[in-house]
Amino acid sequence: MDDREPVRVLLVDDQDLVRSGLRMILEAQPDMEVAEAGDARSGLAVAVEWRPDVVLMDVRMPGMDGIEATRRMTALEDPPVVVVLTTFDLDQHVYDAIRAGATGFLTKSVARADLVAAVRSARRGDVLLAPSTTQRLLAHFVAQPPPGPELPLELAELTEREVDVLRLVATGRSNAEIAAELFLGEATVKTHLNRLLTKLRLRNRTQAVVLAYEVGLVRAGTRVQSDM
Repeated sequence: MDDREPVRVLLVDDQDLVRSGLRMILEAQPDMEVAEAGDARSGLAVAVEWRPDVVLMDVRMPGMDGIEATRRMTALEDPPVVVVLTTFDLDQHVYDAIRAGATGFLTKSVARADLVAAVRSARRGDVLLAPSTTQRLLAHFVAQPPPGPELPLELAELTEREVDVLRLVATGRSNAEIAAELFLGEATVKTHLNRLLTKLRLRNRTQAVVLAYEVGLVRAGTRVQSDM
């Protein structure tokens, strides 16, 4: 995607005041275009018709909730990046949103500048979690056994280089940092990342990070960067 093109952002929230506030912040940016929907089903229709780059999705809405809407949006052909935006910084919502295909999770108390930065990061495909959520998410894996010499069975299909890339993704490196560390071009890193996501049947970088911790490839305490 050409970074010079405007970022198309879809707001899906059943509260008019929340949508208005978010829209005001984002439309003040010269490189952002904004559409909105007041419920999940309407949001799906707008996503199909308007093809946004990033969707800011509320979790708790009447009828279809934001988790199910995220699952359906990320299953679309050429899907948008979904960032779950909620009042409630709860672990279960984090896990459910990530498993549904969300690339990030932010609370509605996020600062204006951080919200704008989050949208831009999401468009790039970066892992995006509020700092407090990131720490608790990783703390969940502290009890996991430390990485051993044997490759976890879940990763058996990966090449050695793809495992290297996954490990560095999980510890917070950007594609540029991975390229420098492995002496590769960024395009090559992106190719390895896309291939490992396909092999592992994962939708995005965030799911790859979670899987790496779940199977013990890395453990909590390893360097992780915050996007905020």
